[in-house]
Amino acid sequence: MSRRRVAQRSTTPSAAVVIIRISRASGPSLKEQRFARDFAGKDLTTLFTKISKTMPRSDPGTLDDEAVLDIVAHILKENGFPAGTAELTSAGLAGVQLIAGRPKPPPPPGDFSYVEVVGCLTAAPQNAWLLTKASDPVTVNPVSAAPTASAAPAQSDAPKLLGTRTIHLLDAMAYTPEAHKGQKMVVRGLLVKLPDEQRMTISSFTMVGSSCTE
Repeated sequence: MSRRRVAQRSTTPSAAVVIIRISRASGPSLKEQRFARDFAGKDLTTLFTKISKTMPRSDPGTLDDEAVLDIVAHILKENGFPAGTAELTSAGLAGVQLIAGRPKPPPPPGDFSYVEVVGCLTAAPQNAWLLTKASDPVTVNPVSAAPTASAAPAQSDAPKLLGTRTIHLLDAMAYTPEAHKGQKMVVRGLLVKLPDEQRMTISSFTMVGSSCTE
């Protein structure tokens, strides 16, 4: 958010061309985490000056003030800032401070998403193994295609809190599950969502607590 709402400007044809060029450029866009990292706590003069001196990449410093203001308004809109009632002008930039908002929550995992779950390893009939008291699946980036297992506590940013879910582990027998029965485990793999249950393949299988009371 900002100290006051910022108006959306009507984009001029010249600024529209520059915005299109920016969106097609190979560099990272000024959106979300990168925008907050570079400009949170600063006023709009900083953003205006950055654009004025560095854009367009092929001929920096050639945009007039009106075009730069249009680009500022476009970037603010792309980052979720609401439109205000007053026109955005160069004279008013110093009075608008950018305040970082909360990051967007990740989307819920879909079928066959690569996820991470914490739960209690529990034996079930017919050599099946479950994660009980399991946390909600969280989408993560695969770190390795090769299956791994570890009996040492994980040194990672994995969530340590348990939950209320029950997840059927499809290939647990490959990981000597008897050795970890009743322990708190972090499991990574593909999530399989069925109407009556959730299942997971396993690519990473790590103990984070010797019991589910930890």
